[in-house]
Amino acid sequence: MASTGFEPDVKVRTSEYRIGCIGAGMIMAECHLAAYEQAGFPVVAIASRTRANAQKVADRWAIATVHDTPEQLIEDERVEIVDLAFPPDQQPALIRHALKQKHIKAILAQKPLALSVDEAIALRDEAAKSGKILSVNQNMRYDQSMRVLKQIIDNGELGDIVFAQIDMHAIPHWQTFLEDYDRLTLANMSVHHLDVLRFLFGDPQEITTLTRKDPRTRFEHSDGITVSTLRFPSGVLAISLEDVWSGPRQEGYHDDQHINWRVDGTKGVAKGTIGWPKGVASTLTYASTKTTGGEWVTPRWDTMWFPHAFIGVMEQLQHAVKTGTPPALSVADNVKTMALVEAGYRSMAEGRTIRLSEISTD
Repeated sequence: MASTGFEPDVKVRTSEYRIGCIGAGMIMAECHLAAYEQAGFPVVAIASRTRANAQKVADRWAIATVHDTPEQLIEDERVEIVDLAFPPDQQPALIRHALKQKHIKAILAQKPLALSVDEAIALRDEAAKSGKILSVNQNMRYDQSMRVLKQIIDNGELGDIVFAQIDMHAIPHWQTFLEDYDRLTLANMSVHHLDVLRFLFGDPQEITTLTRKDPRTRFEHSDGITVSTLRFPSGVLAISLEDVWSGPRQEGYHDDQHINWRVDGTKGVAKGTIGWPKGVASTLTYASTKTTGGEWVTPRWDTMWFPHAFIGVMEQLQHAVKTGTPPALSVADNVKTMALVEAGYRSMAEGRTIRLSEISTD
């Protein structure tokens, strides 16, 4: 029999810790705060680089306190969890400031956590020493199709996994701060896919990444369109493709932006779509010789990656604070994703396959 009772979305187990939000851009205004209101998470304060932007978002989401600076918010003793949506060159200093505050119990940081693996390792170790929880917002793990796919794989319905692919032809919203950095697609878009492949299949042994410039991106960048091939100890071979060009975008041109994924196993296949480019729910369908009699089964849900996955991201951190257990999205695990991204950039630069053992995370 095919599995029933899939859980595309998390159950909210813990929701009482007071959140202070830093950042007032799209990801905070449209995703974090929309999710938190739906889940009933208490947001007590907000700050950003400019008070006026923070005030606009506070007015929209009825947040009572607006601080002049991120540092003032971190020092607000009512704040128990700091929720960061800030550029990666400025994020480490704010994390370190939060680690010094007695009243702060946990920090949710954005990816990339920092601009280098070495800096991420230092933050990991400093957080462990402080006794506070540092979690990183790898939100694609809470996309509904990825959660259900993981449940199907873990139930053995596909048998041994042979091959997997994520095939993206879509145009991301590049934040303006990215114009200050040389690294683009692998660090800021592919990181979702590389991390979710780790979530599904464990740590890869090696990665080979090729790239070319994206004609649409006007600022200088080392990586535009990227294609990464990963090999896992289990034998799984996986491809992560990010075509951020995906064709013209102009009046009269009917684009076909999409993200498809597929996982082949010895007992079945699962395939689906990621819905964010079109603002719709992700999808999944699968067939198994073991549990569905070879028939295709299509679980359904109405929730979406943006914003509903962000409920899961903050819920796992709230629950970790309450139970004293490690968060599902731990900084130690994220360092391994950052190492994989670093290996991809090294592969591009050196024109060769990079073994993950070449990237130190000690």
